[in-house]
Amino acid sequence: MKNNENKLSHDTKGELSGVLVVVEHVGAEVSPSSLQLTGKGRELADQINKKLMTVLIGENEESLNKMTADLISHGADIVYISQHKELAEYTTLPYVRVVADLIKDIKPEIVLFSASTSGRDMAPRIAARIQTGLTADCTNLVIDDFDDPISKNKYQKVLFQIRPAFGGDVMATIVSPDHYPQMATVRRNVFEVPPEDKSRKGEIIKFESNITGPDLCLSIEEIIRQTKKTVDLKKARIIVSGGRGLYKQSEKGFKLIKELADLLGGEVGASRGAVDSGWIDHGHQVGQTGQTVKPEVYIACGISGAVQHIAGMSGAKMIIAINKDSNASIFRYADYGLTEDVFEVLPKMIEYLKKEKNIEN
Repeated sequence: MKNNENKLSHDTKGELSGVLVVVEHVGAEVSPSSLQLTGKGRELADQINKKLMTVLIGENEESLNKMTADLISHGADIVYISQHKELAEYTTLPYVRVVADLIKDIKPEIVLFSASTSGRDMAPRIAARIQTGLTADCTNLVIDDFDDPISKNKYQKVLFQIRPAFGGDVMATIVSPDHYPQMATVRRNVFEVPPEDKSRKGEIIKFESNITGPDLCLSIEEIIRQTKKTVDLKKARIIVSGGRGLYKQSEKGFKLIKELADLLGGEVGASRGAVDSGWIDHGHQVGQTGQTVKPEVYIACGISGAVQHIAGMSGAKMIIAINKDSNASIFRYADYGLTEDVFEVLPKMIEYLKKEKNIEN
């Protein structure tokens, strides 16, 4: 590379400022995924004995001030605010300019983005501008020492970036010890939102970025908000999910699953196989390319237990698996397992619950 002025080597690590979380929001509300990242960022910052910083980008001063208080109460030490009329809605180049300029200025050790549409759009462009690495779609982040088996170098307190690889068949651990900042996009709902502490104090710094003409080559003509009702499975206490095991009678199978979920006060989930087969809408999908959930009870009906699906529901407090294939991988993760036909078990469960609730057929 001809231009190395933005590259930070391992030798400069002592000059780095801490952990930076790039915050997403809708209106005056910080997105849940950004609050989750703030909690994890707080943990990482404490482990490297540095500050947790966040950056808020937008137009409305009142909204930005409200969100600043939310971020500080959830763990941020410093909130950088970039306010500009061209930043009212996310557009690629202006947002990339703001974050890249901020990173060059404050030199964070770690930068975290949500693995959302905008986060996945922004992060690789910023990585290219500042000449550093990026690990996408992480499901965990850990600070640890690293002994490089090739160079024989020893590194202290490096960010281990953990993510599914090879279609989810293995979990890869990626490190970038020689160049900073260490950057990652992080999947939603893999971390908890930290407890709020309104007594916390933090610093607010306004950051002006040099948004120029080339950054404004695209403009938003119209915004159409999605009006279709979505299923927020992450809030469900109980989820009953169906998979490819329902293939012989998929319509009947999901009718039974919905009936059971309704009786339990839960929601309907599905595996990718069921969604790809067109049996149910993608909004119900649980797994690597769907929603990550942590219900009190997860009932997997006719689901084999592919790694991609397990990645989205392994945080459930109790997993109940129903699958007539006794060798199905799902049983390795289940607290309770039934090697029975779903179409024989579900009607019996529904009948029992109806009797308990005095509901007539």
